[in-house]
Amino acid sequence: MSNQNVLVTYSAPVSFLASESWKQVLAALQSQLPLRSIHWKSAFRPNLKTIQELELTLVPLDSLRDEHTSQVPVTLLEKPLLNLYVVTCEDNDLYRTNVKKQIKDWHSAISQRKHQEWIIVHVVRSDIKTTDRKFFNMKSSVLDKIKADFNIDKRDRCVQLSWTAGDHSPVIWADLMNKIKDGLLAALDSSVSQREEEVRRSESQRQMPGWNFCTFFLLKACLESLASSFEGVKLFEDALHQYNELEVSFIQVLREKNMSWFGSLIQPVDKDDSVPLLSVTKKHYRDLILANSISVFDFRIYLLARQCALLNKMRRPFEICQKVTTFLGTFSRRLREVEARLPEYFIESWIFSSALSVVNQCDTWAPPTELDGIQLARFSASKGELLELAKTQLDIIGVKVGHLPKKPPFATTYIEETPATRPQQTSRRSSTQRISNHEIMLAIGDEEAFYDLYCATSNRAIDMYVKAGRRKFALKLHGFLAALDIHRGRLANALAIFTSLPAHYAPHMWTSLESFVLSRAIDIHAELEKPQDREWIHILLAYLRTYTNDISKELASEEEGEKSVTQLITALHAAAKSLDSDLIHTDHTIMAVQVSGDATCSDDEDLALVDATISNHLPCDIFVDEISITLRGRDSERLKFTAKVDKLPPGQSTVTLSCPSSSWGLYTLESSEVVMARVRFQWQHTGTAITTLKKNHTSLVRVSRSLRALDVQIRQPQQTELGATSRLLLIISTGQNDISRATIKPTPPSGVQFNYSAARLEAEGTGTLEGSDNAIVLLDAPVDTDVVISLPHSDASRYHTMKIGLSVTYNTQSSPGVIRTLQTSRVVTVSLPIAVNVEDFFRGKRLFSKFTISTTSHQHVRISSTELQGPRSLDGVKISGCRPNRPVVNVTPEHAVNFLFSIESSNGPVLEPLNLVIKYRVLRDEVEALIRQTVEAVLLSMSVEKLQYSSLRRSLIDNLVAHLESDAEWVETYRATGEIILPRSFEDGSDFQEPIREALAQCRPETASSCPWREIKIPVDVPRMNIVTAAQITVQPSSLPSGIKSDQLPPIYAGQPIQATLIFKTSFHWAEKEGKQRCYTMRYDVEERVKDWLLCGRKRGDFVATDGGSFAVPLTLIALHHGEISLPKVNVRPLPISMQASMGSTVPSADACQVHGAEKVLILPRGGRSTYIVGMGSDNE
Repeated sequence: MSNQNVLVTYSAPVSFLASESWKQVLAALQSQLPLRSIHWKSAFRPNLKTIQELELTLVPLDSLRDEHTSQVPVTLLEKPLLNLYVVTCEDNDLYRTNVKKQIKDWHSAISQRKHQEWIIVHVVRSDIKTTDRKFFNMKSSVLDKIKADFNIDKRDRCVQLSWTAGDHSPVIWADLMNKIKDGLLAALDSSVSQREEEVRRSESQRQMPGWNFCTFFLLKACLESLASSFEGVKLFEDALHQYNELEVSFIQVLREKNMSWFGSLIQPVDKDDSVPLLSVTKKHYRDLILANSISVFDFRIYLLARQCALLNKMRRPFEICQKVTTFLGTFSRRLREVEARLPEYFIESWIFSSALSVVNQCDTWAPPTELDGIQLARFSASKGELLELAKTQLDIIGVKVGHLPKKPPFATTYIEETPATRPQQTSRRSSTQRISNHEIMLAIGDEEAFYDLYCATSNRAIDMYVKAGRRKFALKLHGFLAALDIHRGRLANALAIFTSLPAHYAPHMWTSLESFVLSRAIDIHAELEKPQDREWIHILLAYLRTYTNDISKELASEEEGEKSVTQLITALHAAAKSLDSDLIHTDHTIMAVQVSGDATCSDDEDLALVDATISNHLPCDIFVDEISITLRGRDSERLKFTAKVDKLPPGQSTVTLSCPSSSWGLYTLESSEVVMARVRFQWQHTGTAITTLKKNHTSLVRVSRSLRALDVQIRQPQQTELGATSRLLLIISTGQNDISRATIKPTPPSGVQFNYSAARLEAEGTGTLEGSDNAIVLLDAPVDTDVVISLPHSDASRYHTMKIGLSVTYNTQSSPGVIRTLQTSRVVTVSLPIAVNVEDFFRGKRLFSKFTISTTSHQHVRISSTELQGPRSLDGVKISGCRPNRPVVNVTPEHAVNFLFSIESSNGPVLEPLNLVIKYRVLRDEVEALIRQTVEAVLLSMSVEKLQYSSLRRSLIDNLVAHLESDAEWVETYRATGEIILPRSFEDGSDFQEPIREALAQCRPETASSCPWREIKIPVDVPRMNIVTAAQITVQPSSLPSGIKSDQLPPIYAGQPIQATLIFKTSFHWAEKEGKQRCYTMRYDVEERVKDWLLCGRKRGDFVATDGGSFAVPLTLIALHHGEISLPKVNVRPLPISMQASMGSTVPSADACQVHGAEKVLILPRGGRSTYIVGMGSDNE
């Protein structure tokens, strides 16, 4: 029925049908089939339908019987949709006398057929040349006459085929194929429209007496006829839509309970429970429908089979399985209503057989190799659901016959029979009623056969779920198999399965199943009398995790509900003691640790205290040994707080934890730990992906600072010498601690190394140092002492500031058994606060050096003194400063300071380096020292107790420094008068506020601060110079006799020639000894200043320089304007001297000074008198 092709009839003159030519034409026509890409756009359908491929069956017209043979048409395709008539005539006379009548007879017979189209095909031989018709020949062709005689309406149903024997080219057949497609679509559209109209008419008569659903299903208004027709033309979507409408109509009838034309719900016959579900040939369904005797059971199966067959042709096998799963689930509930009239286990056998048969049928229809990844996964998942449904029927049968226990997980699918209905059902069942599925019958009678069938079905379902990627469903079935192993006494296998399953359930948050599985694992472990070892602890901890989250009452047995958690915890504590190594368990849910608030400090020792809230989520006490938390600060600083605890009661409890440390600052809660013998419960609170997913807020803990605790500061030494070993000073304030032993480990930045073994104490009586290569070890440091340690280090010139980590472990004489810690970091400036630049000027035997001192930061610097010192062994050198008693000067970022020194050497160049010694202090250090001095004076004047003095002093100093850092308005006033005007924000509410404010606001000199002056010693190398040249231009007017001095010169006027002499004096005083005996060629060049002077003479030339020699050149100068004009500048440079052939040439060092550089010549404007005669007119005028 569904495989029937579209019928197309052909007819032709008898002589032509019997000829060989017709056989060739028919073979060529069949070679063009099937038709492809047919687009159907019906006026009654909104969407365009595309038929990708359509098979045709060509039959002779005479072979068909009369159309009224069948009173129950199954499909529209049982009758032809198109009729062809083939004509080979090419002569007009022959057509008119013979062929026309034949065509007319055929056309008359065909026109009487409803919903059929016709085409006349005129076949001509393309290899026969037709005679050319003259232009005025009005005689038409045979094809034109056929069109004129038979194309009554507007449609053209006549086509010419120009064909040669053996020619199968698609181009020749294109016109005919298009005509065939158009004719088929027209006939199909007409037939479908007529049938759909009949369907609508029949449905509208549903409420009228005598309307029959079976007649509606099969006869003229038959929806299945439409469905079969659509299936025949490969429109599977439309065919499936018709069956879906039939299903909807049936459900509507079912709701109306108008079932008089149906038989009973089910009339079971032999093998009804075992035959393939999707077979349409196992019963004569159409005959049963026509006889109004088909049962609802058979009708629904037939409808389902037809739908699934269409889904198979549409390549949607996963939908077949889903549809069958839904059908078996819903219709089985209907069968439960009449279960008493059915053979025993009929419903379970029918569902089991149907599910397996559909899986096998789908594997035949759609082999897995033909599906892509996504389709294969969906197909496997739907087959897994069918197989699981079959397994569920075995659960029901197993519980009924006693092969399975009546408890979870099997009891969840068992259909309980009420005592009232069980005798009634038994009495109604006939002793001859039996199921026919051999596997089910064997499983009912044989326990081992049942178990084999159960495991095989479950494993098939597991395999399908694994292929589909549905791990949860596969794991659930594994749990059923484990429960079956328990029932069969295979405890070792069950324990292995139950132990492995929780790892798969946990990621999917199936807490109920996980709890049930772990509970069964614990029970089996106890039944096997295995030792409570590490593996048992893992199982128990996993169970307790699920216990605190959720326990499914559906899966939990009564024994599990009565299980004592207290006994499990007691057993856990005992097992933990027997472990040979620590067992770490992270992020367990039976407990939780949180910090309650900020940490406080002990008053009499370096000890930090913090309160932690411990939450016990179990209904019993938990026996523990220790609780600890770890706080993380900056630069990986960590503090560990601990407390010894015996047990934790249910609910929340507060425990105070302590940490022997003097560290302070803001920390985050990094981790926590609860120790139970050798079992360690750990929780990470920051820095893990788990805590990020849970979106836990970060717990911040502020550890307050104890002013009496141990502290370490780092600063630069008071004296710094460039070129010597660099050092840092570590100031260790012991506070309230009488240090017995302290290990200080400073950690430098990359590229810098500390020489711990060379560290030394700066003062006696503050303890002793013990030699060590990797740390500083301080012994016997008394209370309230500042121990200053000098620590050498490698070159750190690459850093402006160094961040140094400090790790200190120490114990005191009062508590020698307690190891205390201090973890912090300090930032120290290692670059100098000042920069020094030098500029040298050679003047004969004297050298003038100008030192420019500037700041390297925003800090202000005071300079107390600057000296240029030479070594004591230096003879013949006299060093003098410009202003030896210069007062204190200030260096600011905007203003640098210059210092000038004169070096006079009688023995030539100075070979040994000199030292520039600068005494300075930074304004910040000066103010801090002044604040310390003022605070100490105020506290002493107010008689503060000794115990409070140290902490109060540090608190006030830190507060004052912080306020001055926040507001810089006081700086200018302090520089001018020495007054420190505290900001208005300084309000501490104590009695010391006003005395301190008044003491700081007093005027004081620059040297009043007690801050010591720092000293920096910079080595200075005295430069050497091969040639020192003094160039001078002397002016002498030519009109005066020689011997007249320059200060007696008469006035010089603009434009007046002036005689001048250029004199060069050279000296080798600052050259090395071997260079003083040489001669050098010098080149001079007088600067041309075209706006001031006109220069005549030898402006450029060379001369030979000797030690103490001179050279003179005459020049003529003409001033170009009046005014004070400086003389031209003379540039002098040495020429390269040739060395040995292999060494090339070199240029000696030279320095030139302008002796006349500060002189100016006064040029007067030229004066004169001119006489002009002006005519005043004649006397006659």
